[in-house]
Amino acid sequence: MTCRHWARYCSVPNQWIEQIQANVDDYARALHGVRANSSAVAMAATTTALQAMIATVGPNAPIRLSAITSAHAALMHDDPLESSAADELRTVQNWIGRSDFPGEARHIPPPPETVPGYMDDLVTFADRSDMPALLQAAIAHAQFESIHPFTDGNGRIGRALINTILRRRGATTRVVVPLASALVARRENYFDALGSYRSGDLAPLAGIFVRSTRIAAAESRITAQRLHEIPCQWRELTGPVRRGSAAAKILALLPGVPILSSDDAVELIDAPRSSVFDAIGRLRDAGVLRALTDRRRNQIWGAGLVLDELEDLGVRIATAARHA
Repeated sequence: MTCRHWARYCSVPNQWIEQIQANVDDYARALHGVRANSSAVAMAATTTALQAMIATVGPNAPIRLSAITSAHAALMHDDPLESSAADELRTVQNWIGRSDFPGEARHIPPPPETVPGYMDDLVTFADRSDMPALLQAAIAHAQFESIHPFTDGNGRIGRALINTILRRRGATTRVVVPLASALVARRENYFDALGSYRSGDLAPLAGIFVRSTRIAAAESRITAQRLHEIPCQWRELTGPVRRGSAAAKILALLPGVPILSSDDAVELIDAPRSSVFDAIGRLRDAGVLRALTDRRRNQIWGAGLVLDELEDLGVRIATAARHA
């Protein structure tokens, strides 16, 4: 699987912290424009924002406030309530918690007129290179969540910031570490750690990030190995496939593009349309592909073993975190 697709699908468990939940099939449908599941649509928008932020950084490309606001614009582009405020720092007071009254809130962020200054300071901190990368990511994330610079979407952009810092520092080069799957397993502990940070105690936050990252990295290694083995399993399912055939070309394509429509397949491989459709039917019957929509035209297909493994990754991370 290519790094771009790993980044896409690992963002599924990364979003469960906000109880935005949809399975990988729902998410794949949303990536291809099917808007039936609102949570999956929100997850697809988050993926777009994450990719937008990560794409802006590198060894000689620091994090910029414009990258954060652009990611927020991507996140909120289709939100019916928040699209008008997309990419804009808030100009109103907000608070964190389910109460309608700020006096009962879990946290009251700073006044709106102070947000630009705090964000400039945060970006300066996020661009430092003189401290451990994971500690820097944890502090920057906690500070971002404390500032709460947008009217909505702060949690998702704040988690994108974690992986953006890890990428800029070279701690990751081709993957997105789904550490939020471990954070959500003990959701209240995560919120308590943020509260301790705001009170001046960094230790709980550092501890939960270290544990979550260790678990996510270990389980991701298992998934990487299993994904490597899947093409062999496909060959067992399909039996002999003629070299150069449409079926062989689709099988070669699937590790990097595990979700595709019928039209995508026609466009991506050099074969007659009828041969492509016959190959898709063969791979469906063999259990390699499964239909993700019930369309009669331009059906969306998913590589079942890949999607199942990525779904299982989030479950394994959460289970390990709950028992850590």
